[in-house]
Amino acid sequence: MHHSNKIIKVLFVLSSLATLTLADWFDNGNFYQIYPRSFKDSDGDGIGDLKGIKSKLQYVKYLGIDGVWLSPIMKSPMYDFGYDISDYRDIHSEYGTLSDFDDIVAECKRIGLHLILDFVPNHSSHEHEWFKKSERNESGFEDFYIWRNPKIDEVSNTPVPPTNWLSVFRYSAWRWSEIRQQMYYHLFQDKQPDLNYRNPQVVTEMKAILTYWLEKGVSGFRIDSIPSLFEKVEADGSFLDEPRSYNTDCDAHDHCYLKNIYTEDQPETYDMVYQWRKLVDDYSKVNNVERKILMVESAAPIDLNMKYYGNSTMEGAHFPFNFDLLLKLTKNSSATDYKIMIEEWLNKMPKGHMANWVLGNHDRSRIATRLGVEKGDLFNILLQTLPGAAITYQGEELVMENVPISWEDTIDPLACNSPKEELDIRSRDPVRTPFPWDDTKNAGFSTGNKTWLPVGEKYKTVNVKAQEEAINSHLKIFRKLTKIRKEARFKNGTYDGHILNNGNIYSYKRQNGNEFAIIILNFGTTDEIVNLSEIYSNITSHLKVYTSSLESGFKDG
Repeated sequence: MHHSNKIIKVLFVLSSLATLTLADWFDNGNFYQIYPRSFKDSDGDGIGDLKGIKSKLQYVKYLGIDGVWLSPIMKSPMYDFGYDISDYRDIHSEYGTLSDFDDIVAECKRIGLHLILDFVPNHSSHEHEWFKKSERNESGFEDFYIWRNPKIDEVSNTPVPPTNWLSVFRYSAWRWSEIRQQMYYHLFQDKQPDLNYRNPQVVTEMKAILTYWLEKGVSGFRIDSIPSLFEKVEADGSFLDEPRSYNTDCDAHDHCYLKNIYTEDQPETYDMVYQWRKLVDDYSKVNNVERKILMVESAAPIDLNMKYYGNSTMEGAHFPFNFDLLLKLTKNSSATDYKIMIEEWLNKMPKGHMANWVLGNHDRSRIATRLGVEKGDLFNILLQTLPGAAITYQGEELVMENVPISWEDTIDPLACNSPKEELDIRSRDPVRTPFPWDDTKNAGFSTGNKTWLPVGEKYKTVNVKAQEEAINSHLKIFRKLTKIRKEARFKNGTYDGHILNNGNIYSYKRQNGNEFAIIILNFGTTDEIVNLSEIYSNITSHLKVYTSSLESGFKDG
């Protein structure tokens, strides 16, 4: 337990049990992201794998999760740790085989979990056969990727990029091919060439890949980097330079140095998502199986994100990831800031669709590091009690912190491509470290002599076994939350939010019929006395504490 000031971060509920309602399995679902390389190593090579994941699926079920999402497991040279796929129909050898994958599908089905795959459609690996054939200009593959003639530097007489577009990994997003004598576009690394979705063959091939995995029994997909799927092409086939963003946080080599008006959020992108939604819906209907979920990753402005839900004639993704809480709020954000951002999504979301909340992932600093260990339970309470789906990154249920990794030990290509002094803000390694199962060697993650990333020093106390055995713990609080959110007041209940105590307290009521819960979250730094009767009518003078943060000092009951 952390021994700072006792801050009220507590969930109050009535003691009556709520009924459950029938719906799709993913409605207001609880999703858990596994980073396969770091979850569980079964063979002692220091790298997590599919057999390791299978051995720990019961833990995920124990957490109260509905859907388990695996970060990329397909065949890859691993320059970007799986987001550079060289074969969309095979498993990366370090992780296992297709047979191992089939075993995971079977185990998920046996224990009542739904398996979701990360689908990376924007680009492939430069080692993919498609790219090799395209680079050689072979028939049928000429336009599988985005090729353009370079400009020629008048002084050096050498090829230079056709536009000023910049890579997410810094520097130009164009790479010269000696073989083809043209340049190809790569939003990410030069080893990750962008596929050309204006080529119908690419569209057909990627749909076939989705169908391939559906036939293997997956319950849906999380689609990566969706806003960058299309680029704006002029009538003559050319691309235009993007204008400056004048973002003072970005130097001239950063992707954010430019306004990405020609490389992101193009109209055709939404239509592609609608086509994929139709594919998964049709698959379920034709095969008479439960509906599949489609989630898309987009950090676009909220009005653009809303388009992913669909339009007046077509259904889109079940939801675009809501990164607002993850990307826009800081340790200094107030209760009012949270309420405004949460209600903006709820109010702008198309009627009849599902909200979602994301507080952590494999690319961003962990909640405890970013927003404070003492508020770890608070944010899990928030995540699990808001209307809509909740997405938890492995370890957040334990309130794990980032593991410090030196410049010399850094392997994340995004960080390695950046100035050394920007390591702390660029590197994704600290959030991708091995999962702590217990206090034994390598935190119980691996029996090997070395793990692919260090386990960190805090695993002796921050691990699953210790928190399971403790009288109370972050893990036990998380499990209480996942249990109660299956009740009707949370699955189907209304939301009524308020700010109290000079902006320090964010409280909301979730109600279904006569059954309700009141959530009280203290974003301040001191104890607060809250008068609930001022804002909520018809509540009794005695409320049961269903669960509370370790910091609050409250006991359940």
